[in-house]
Amino acid sequence: MKQIAIISGKGGTGKTTLSASLSYLFQNPVMSDCDVDASNLHLLLSPVELKQNYEYYGGKKAEIDYEKCTNCGICKDKCRFEAIDFQQDKYVINEYACEGCKLCVLTCPEKAIKLVENLAGYYYESKSPKGVLVHGDLNPGEETSGGLVAEIRKKSFSVGENLKKDVIIIDGAPGIGCPATSSVAGVNYAIIVTEPTLSGFHDLQRAVETLKKMRVKFGVVINKFDLNESVSSSLEEWCFSENIDLLGKIPFDEMVNLATREAKPIILYEDSISSKYIKSIYQKISQILFNK
Repeated sequence: MKQIAIISGKGGTGKTTLSASLSYLFQNPVMSDCDVDASNLHLLLSPVELKQNYEYYGGKKAEIDYEKCTNCGICKDKCRFEAIDFQQDKYVINEYACEGCKLCVLTCPEKAIKLVENLAGYYYESKSPKGVLVHGDLNPGEETSGGLVAEIRKKSFSVGENLKKDVIIIDGAPGIGCPATSSVAGVNYAIIVTEPTLSGFHDLQRAVETLKKMRVKFGVVINKFDLNESVSSSLEEWCFSENIDLLGKIPFDEMVNLATREAKPIILYEDSISSKYIKSIYQKISQILFNK
């Protein structure tokens, strides 16, 4: 079973649009949405049934036992994250500011503070018209998105093995931070979706540097290349100079807005000018991974 991650140096480049289309082009896939800070692959794949949902616990948070607390204030004085406030005659821990460092636990003379498991989000196993989709959501203010991505990938791999799937399509997190590296770690191939803007060019270079350090094989797709053909040419020249596979270019397509509104992958629209370009990209990826 092969694993393909579609990532981007920044959000909004068309990563999820390409992920959804590839999910329909591959014949026996599991879909995995690892962009947990802004999960939206399910909007295009339209899952019809929630099969399972799972709780995700991130880092621990401090909790005060008010039966033991004497309001001495040492915890507030020691907290470097300013996560403890005095409200309504008692000390209160701000769960969004608490980093779970345990300093308050260690310094409380009454042993009135302990660390407790923190419910940081959920992930789901859903049934879509193209098969199983594993996706998740991080609760507002939580910062352990890389851990949730890891859990989603574990579940996706387990589902794929049990159902004897051929490929896992991973809609990865944008950028180069922890959720992005967790999205691509150990995959067979990664696709970087970029756009012909100066910021897109810079973000592409950062993503390439990250994947090289992780020793992940990858190729590049330039989306909406015809909006700025000068920068697009510079992108192509740079990829050639760096010996990077240019998997293809996709033109700007107004039908993408229609497909998004109708909650369908653009590949299902025969009149779409971008569909044939995406099919060509699919053929190249299939050749790389499956020699077909």
